[in-house]
Amino acid sequence: MNMKAWEKKVLSTPGAGERVSEIEEELRLAAGLTALREEAGLSQRELARRIGVSQPRVAAIERSRNVTLDVLEDYVDAVGGRLEVHVVMGAHKIPLISARRTKRSRSLAKTASPEEDKLR
Repeated sequence: MNMKAWEKKVLSTPGAGERVSEIEEELRLAAGLTALREEAGLSQRELARRIGVSQPRVAAIERSRNVTLDVLEDYVDAVGGRLEVHVVMGAHKIPLISARRTKRSRSLAKTASPEEDKLR
């Protein structure tokens, strides 16, 4: 059996199309997170230190499809970004998570004096 025939046979299996879509989604998230980290010039170890987790945990986050918004927000904050989530319905863009203060700025706010807080 050649590769084309094998691919056709596999994809004709019930549920195969949905599973292929799920795998593609997982790979997009993993590639996107890895690209963000690499663009920031960070190793998994350095990112782990910034988030406060182990390096294997960062590796697991980067290959996981089921990342919570809190974990994703911590990850994005650690690479210097800000997570925003929007729903697009036709011409409307509805923010679900937007302009939240980062974990780092939230922790600084807890330790800032009232005078320092006014400067932010």
